[in-house]
Amino acid sequence: MSWTEYLPPLLQGAWLTAQLTFYSTILGALCAFAFGIGKLAHNPLLRWVSISFIEVFRGTSLLVQLFWLYFALPVFGQWIGVDLRLPPLVAGVLALSLNIGAYGAEVVRGAIQSVAPSQYEAAKALDFTPRQTLWRIALPQAIPEMMPSFGNLAVQNLKDTALVSLISLGDLAFRAEQIRNFTQDSTTVYSMLLLMYFGMALVLTAIMKLLERSVGRWRAGRT
Repeated sequence: MSWTEYLPPLLQGAWLTAQLTFYSTILGALCAFAFGIGKLAHNPLLRWVSISFIEVFRGTSLLVQLFWLYFALPVFGQWIGVDLRLPPLVAGVLALSLNIGAYGAEVVRGAIQSVAPSQYEAAKALDFTPRQTLWRIALPQAIPEMMPSFGNLAVQNLKDTALVSLISLGDLAFRAEQIRNFTQDSTTVYSMLLLMYFGMALVLTAIMKLLERSVGRWRAGRT
């Protein structure tokens, strides 16, 4: 087979990889803000839940998390009489989202805590509530500081999507392995796979840079 015949299935896999990356990055960002802010909450229960989430998903392997959601969760559901089977795409997105969300939560927490103490003192002097201080003082200054780290996490998330091939989800890595098994042309297939992931990472990096600039302009417009 010519290498050009490898392209159609690889492009199909790349499209699924792009979808996985998009959905899991968005959901992961929501988790990051929820649990990063929760870790700083005054409510002990909310703080404990947030810390537990962060430590569990940062302290365990993404591969194990993926296998647990796809293989172990349905068994647990049988024990309690509930159907907890997840489609491969849902399991993949959920595992990636929770994992990147745990790492992103520490980015959010660190950026919020890096805001100058004088800003919080000024908010207190203006009689702002904790919620007003968070939304009007802390986050507008913290979000631009988060963007470079979020960009790195998004690229890492793209690369981590290759793990979903292990639950038979037809992403880019899965399609490449199918072609290699059929043709035994390891050099060509894996070289194309390498280049396609690299190209997707470059595109994602460019998107995150644009977002970073947009957030910077938004911050400048508020000052």
